[in-house]
Amino acid sequence: MKLKLLMWLFILTSATTGFAQSDSTLSKPAGAPVVLYQDTLFYLNNSEGSFSKEERAAAISSRILKLAEDRFFISDSVKVQEGALFAHVMYGGKSILIINEADAKQAEKSKTELANLYAFKIKESVLKSLEEHSLRAILLEVGLALLVLVVFFLLIKYVNKLFRFLFLKIQRQQNQRIKGVKVKNYELLTPDRQVAMVLTVAKFMRVLVLFMMVYFLLPVLFSIFPWTEGYADTLLAYIISPLRKIGLGLISYVPNMLTILVIVVVTRYAIKLLHYLAEEVETGKLEIPGFYADWAKPTYNIARFLLYAFMFIVIFPYLPGSNSPVFQGVSVFIGILFSLGSSSAIANMVAGMVLTYMRSFKIGDRIRINDITGDVVEKTLLVTRIRTTKNEDITIPNAMILNNHTTNYTTCSTDAQKGLVLYTTVTIGYDVPWPKVHQALIDAALATPLVLKEPKPFVLQTSLDDFYVSYQLNAYTLEAGKMTMIYSNIHQNIQDKFNEAGIEILSPHYRAQRDGNAVTIPANYLPTDYEAPSFRVEQVVQPQPPITVYEN
Repeated sequence: MKLKLLMWLFILTSATTGFAQSDSTLSKPAGAPVVLYQDTLFYLNNSEGSFSKEERAAAISSRILKLAEDRFFISDSVKVQEGALFAHVMYGGKSILIINEADAKQAEKSKTELANLYAFKIKESVLKSLEEHSLRAILLEVGLALLVLVVFFLLIKYVNKLFRFLFLKIQRQQNQRIKGVKVKNYELLTPDRQVAMVLTVAKFMRVLVLFMMVYFLLPVLFSIFPWTEGYADTLLAYIISPLRKIGLGLISYVPNMLTILVIVVVTRYAIKLLHYLAEEVETGKLEIPGFYADWAKPTYNIARFLLYAFMFIVIFPYLPGSNSPVFQGVSVFIGILFSLGSSSAIANMVAGMVLTYMRSFKIGDRIRINDITGDVVEKTLLVTRIRTTKNEDITIPNAMILNNHTTNYTTCSTDAQKGLVLYTTVTIGYDVPWPKVHQALIDAALATPLVLKEPKPFVLQTSLDDFYVSYQLNAYTLEAGKMTMIYSNIHQNIQDKFNEAGIEILSPHYRAQRDGNAVTIPANYLPTDYEAPSFRVEQVVQPQPPITVYEN
């Protein structure tokens, strides 16, 4: 008992005892135990007459308990008496137990040998019980319990001192070793918040340590007294059994863990290889016919996603609990939620991938989608963001872009041999010679900044309408991002050049009474002696019929 007390003082040794106890529990025979207090003496595997083996064991345990309660017990009075059919273990002329042929055959011994063995165990157990329940033993056990309590309170005191020292040490480290947590330019945790978090963890550890000390104190105290020794084993089993199951589970899971580790490592290095190839293609060091450099990064992202998805599918059967109905049910539930709630998102993701490989536009291009014109500032798998000339950021789902036509103004404007053609239309009456209109339009284009001199601007007569001719001016530029300002300057110059050439822009819906009205050309373009024409009014005198005079 004293040796066991010392063993209880060490946690590791206690854990070993718990494992041994669990193993012995697993190896118990199937018979009925004969016990004294909580100590099992032997097992009975056979019935006797109308008594089952459990009833026999209970009756024998009751008789042995009476012996242990007898303060005048004489061990020499326990004797074995042989009979023709049975062997009896006797005390004071009374039978304690009977050994029959079935018991002896089960133990592979003779009836007398088995009876002597059981008699020895009974005497030893009863003497040990009497010794443990003596006044001297009780006083010694109480003294040991007081000693354990004193040691425990000393440990509590110094553990609290240790944690108070740690608390002060943590507080003093603020702005020294504990400087907060920053993610790039964002301060995730300030120093005082980080100190508070560390202190919270330290306080939780103190409570946990104190709880474990109290929890292990109780089994130590219970193990001192024989009548409470069983509670000690029970309390320790509450901790040892889960730990044992966890340990055995981890040991049995090692092969699956190694398989998962190999799959993860292979996938990781495959992704690294793809990343290296993507960088080589993106920088132009590696050229693949028919594969553009701007496809490298999105292709790498898609391949990485597929590899990770394939890796998860492969390792899924090796995950702990993957065969559990609960685990499978949760997986199906999450899959249903994802499929019901993400149909539009998946459509946009697919459209985003298609747009990437269509190469319709890239970041920085000036494009038009429906009636939206602006520069592309961001491309993602889900949406594309366009900034208009009014600095309005418009977010367009990729599925909408895929379902509509896209006009890219930047593609040809970056080619010095092509350039972007800007065009605008004016309508002039039939009374103005067309060569004069052509020249005025070309002069207006050449006078506009950012319009190329070569290739030269040109004019197309697009239609001959009822009241006017439609003239389309076409001019080249390399600045697609400034097309709005270029258009404005072209229109200004068209007005100026037409005014200089004396051409009135009277269409499409301009009406003027020519007689008596000044021309629409600004005054600074008119001759100094210009005068508005007067109204041409003609008075038509109708001949009067002759007057006939009648005389009386």
